[in-house]
Amino acid sequence: MVRAQVVGVSRRRGVRTTQRGPDATPSTDLVQRQFTATAPNQLWVADITYVPTLAGFVFLAVVLDAFSRRIVGWAMATHLKTTLVLSALEMARVQRRPSNVIHHSDHGTQNTSLAFGERCATLGVRPSRGTVTTTPCAKASSRRSSANLLERRTFPSHAEARTAIFRFIEGLYNPHRRHSALGQQSPITFEQLLANAA
Repeated sequence: MVRAQVVGVSRRRGVRTTQRGPDATPSTDLVQRQFTATAPNQLWVADITYVPTLAGFVFLAVVLDAFSRRIVGWAMATHLKTTLVLSALEMARVQRRPSNVIHHSDHGTQNTSLAFGERCATLGVRPSRGTVTTTPCAKASSRRSSANLLERRTFPSHAEARTAIFRFIEGLYNPHRRHSALGQQSPITFEQLLANAA
């Protein structure tokens, strides 16, 4: 690295985005740390990360399809309220129209709220929750997003952060980001190959 003049990315200090509500009831873990799927819309994993800007934090909620690693739903806000994860879930629903999909997340208050549970029941989505840190697919995606985009830049405003996140997810990650688990295909290409083979 020294010879090539390459420097590792320094990780920013963490912000706690997961807090279990005092009245939260345990939810069934339907995944048991088996973050694999044999087809789209069997298992979605969700996570929240944060983006620092000079105007304060922007929080990013993502819903990732475990089959193709595609981010199928995402939302941004300057708060950590339940509406953030509901917006990401709604985007995933509109794009994918799933039937009986498992939505796996941590025990954050957003995911254990009554409003979130009621929305899942309405949509036919099966909520699943492991321990506070058992959403590795989505967390890995968030970490890659952070390393590739967020930790190398300081955004002067929320608007610029939002624009950069949109371009990263829809312009780079989903259509072009290759994954070793997908045979070095991007999420969209992997799903297209599956559809063509059917």
